Amino acid sequence: MSVHTARRVFPPPPDAARALVLRAHPLDDSFNSALADAWIDGARSGGARTRALDVHGLVFDPALRTAHRAATPLEPDLQRVQAAIAEAAHVVVAYPVWWGSVPALLKGLLDRAFQPGWAYARGDGPLPDKGLRGRTGRLLLTMDTPVWYDWLVYGASARRQVQRATFHFAGIAPTRVSCFGSIERTTPAARAKMLCRARAVGLAEGRALVRRFGASRPEEVA
Repeated sequence: MSVHTARRVFPPPPDAARALVLRAHPLDDSFNSALADAWIDGARSGGARTRALDVHGLVFDPALRTAHRAATPLEPDLQRVQAAIAEAAHVVVAYPVWWGSVPALLKGLLDRAFQPGWAYARGDGPLPDKGLRGRTGRLLLTMDTPVWYDWLVYGASARRQVQRATFHFAGIAPTRVSCFGSIERTTPAARAKMLCRARAVGLAEGRALVRRFGASRPEEVA
């Protein structure tokens, strides 16, 4: 089943103040994971329901072996990811920038889970129709280079890959970005400020979800 012939089964628009957080750093004690947790804490304080999935704890083949020329059944964990995205009104991805790109398993998850016919499908125009409209996004990026250097020299490639080429392409828009640079050289005080910033962003976005959909009962992180 190619991208041109995939059966269109788009998820329905979200109907509640739910947020999904994909943690994509392999280490639970990483600063990137701490930023994800800070965002979750803020969003819950803002009244949004949150669910978190650890990408490196999922079991799936990250290789897109058929290049969408034939249908490939999704493993149970990728089905969980699709279901979580479908019910979420806001999708957050926390990941480190490695070699100007995203961690390999995150790339594999995006390749496999964002299937034609589900995340997008061929339309009448030059670009595919967006299957995940009605959802917004947030990226939490960490890197050892200064943020300005990543923009000037690398063109913010790891950000653009997810924000524009994946999320916006599939209809998750707007997707806003929080970049945290020079991580290896930061002081404890500087990191504390970064965590406060991530929590403040989560609080604001949690409140925005509640304004849009109404209050929901907070749930535990999955």
